[in-house]
Amino acid sequence: MSSDEKLQKLLSQWGVASRRQSELLISQGHITVNGVKAHIGQRANPAVDDIRIDGRSLKPDNRPKNHYVLLNKPRGVVSTCDDPQGRKTVIDLLPQELRQGDVRLHPVGRLDTDSTGALLLTNHGQLTQTLTHPRHHISKTYRVRVQGSPNQASLDQWRLGVNLAGKMTAPAEVRVLHPNAPTLLEIVLREGRNRQIRRVAEQLGHPVISLHRSAIGFICLGDLPLGHCRHLTSEETKKLLSLL
Repeated sequence: MSSDEKLQKLLSQWGVASRRQSELLISQGHITVNGVKAHIGQRANPAVDDIRIDGRSLKPDNRPKNHYVLLNKPRGVVSTCDDPQGRKTVIDLLPQELRQGDVRLHPVGRLDTDSTGALLLTNHGQLTQTLTHPRHHISKTYRVRVQGSPNQASLDQWRLGVNLAGKMTAPAEVRVLHPNAPTLLEIVLREGRNRQIRRVAEQLGHPVISLHRSAIGFICLGDLPLGHCRHLTSEETKKLLSLL
């Protein structure tokens, strides 16, 4: 028999939403347990408790189908499910069938509002937890245009690591694609500190002009148009799920 688990963990395991998004659903009153609105930190036993989302019973055997989507995010769009300031979110860019009913996709990690490019969205909460956990070191590839022309010493420093707020960044792959100012770089990171590329570039004296993420691990944007999305291929999905 199942034992009591925290609601946000259950919702994540059942593919309803990530743990963070599940907490938001709970706090906004979408989740009830035995007819009573749930609260953050509440525990429930799916074998005996009636857990519902917006009135619909939730059980492992009727959980929503898992979706795995790649979006080419435009500049000015926020990487959240909703925005208090009323700005356009990545959810607004999805086709109607992925924005309604029980689907409830959420972004895996974030991409700065001023940045463009690859962003994964899913309703598979456990996969989100796995992909955003530091131990997996999923590589992310960026094309970055910076002011000026970084010299060899600056590039080597970037590759080795830079002190940000008292902590060194992990080694990065930095390749010059177009040397003439403004310089175009390809940067591969295996960590995701807040606005890391922008902060390092600023510190080295070459502020970012534009930043575009072209790939997340083995998943590449290819010719996917800006503002459009696609479902991952079966092979891409299989590789992702192998990380669980």
